[in-house]
Amino acid sequence: MDWATVAVRFASYLDLAALFGLPLFALYALRQEERRSPIGASFATLCKVAATLGIVLSFVTSPSWQGHDGAASYTELQGHVFEMIVTGTAFGTAWIVRVVALFLCLLAALFLRNRPLSQFSAITGGAAFALATLAWGGHGAMDDGVKGYIHLASDIAHLIAAGAWFGALIAFVVLSRTAATPNKVALLSRTSNGFAQVGTMVVATLVVTGVVNYWMIIGLQLPELSLASYGGLLLFKLALFGIMLLLAAANRFHLSPQLEHAVRTGDHVVAVRTLQRDLTIETGAATLILILVASLGILSPMQM
Repeated sequence: MDWATVAVRFASYLDLAALFGLPLFALYALRQEERRSPIGASFATLCKVAATLGIVLSFVTSPSWQGHDGAASYTELQGHVFEMIVTGTAFGTAWIVRVVALFLCLLAALFLRNRPLSQFSAITGGAAFALATLAWGGHGAMDDGVKGYIHLASDIAHLIAAGAWFGALIAFVVLSRTAATPNKVALLSRTSNGFAQVGTMVVATLVVTGVVNYWMIIGLQLPELSLASYGGLLLFKLALFGIMLLLAAANRFHLSPQLEHAVRTGDHVVAVRTLQRDLTIETGAATLILILVASLGILSPMQM
């Protein structure tokens, strides 16, 4: 396995998922005055960093995404081959869209600071396009015709849902680290409850699109389940997803009521620490899933 390519893919998945999900969280979970607060400013700063990193990753390492076009690594691509990829392939078009979208995200983060609603809306929209383009760097682009459109649409929906979840985790980590006052604990409690409906839609989308993607890539047969095989890594990914579901359920039905009680009583130390612990585990599991996704995208599913 080309670990340099895996590292690049992982960094891009993590960066663009955060860039999309974090401002999206600010739109549906924070009130207008909260978007203008230091919390909103910290979200905007993280978006600025993510957009910049995304641009750097796109310019420095974009050819390494082309494993499915026969190039094993960045160093094997000459300048004229790179030009051909950028100007003459669907991957190249997606790459251009990604770079333009990321520049728009960065401009919004820099110049719309006094208009947080417009700022987060613009970043979310641009990041959605940038995140969606990653579908052209994996198995989502392997099919043609109607099947190809269905596969790409499913892959894009999977990416968007995953980004929404990962960005929310980043947001909750930020909120939980600053939850030292009753007002901030109340904010954490309210946003935790508010994420419940969004989280349900995210999980449903991930499950449905995951099934569609499996059928598109492998079909009805069972893959080989050895440790380093496509099937083995996919099974590990599903196990981690199950852990995330269990933690999310625990947060929804156990920790959220604890936070509500803490808001009423003022005794929030235990609830916040428990939430911080669970968020650390859930974010770690999500990060491992992104590493596995980065690896799965360059493995042949036909090695069974």
